[in-house]
Amino acid sequence: MSKIPKNLSDKDMFKDYVEDTSIEDRFRAAEKKAKESVEAPADFLRAGFTPQLTEELARALLQLKMELYREDVKNYTFQIKRDGEKIVLIPKYKK
Repeated sequence: MSKIPKNLSDKDMFKDYVEDTSIEDRFRAAEKKAKESVEAPADFLRAGFTPQLTEELARALLQLKMELYREDVKNYTFQIKRDGEKIVLIPKYKK
């Protein structure tokens, strides 16, 4: 067993210490990477969608998909209709 050196400065005590990345650090890095990589597809960019609008659309579609799943609707597609200045997505159920 080795003796613990006495009268070391804080810097000397932690000289060879390497901290492992915590799960919190990994989550933060993943969130940062996801935010940086959010880029609207080229077709959306040409249509005037910003990355923020693309993210909002994706969030709304995910909420709709979750609601359909809760209603036990698992086999569907979307129909797109234009109503004046509105564009409407309508789930079409497949059998």
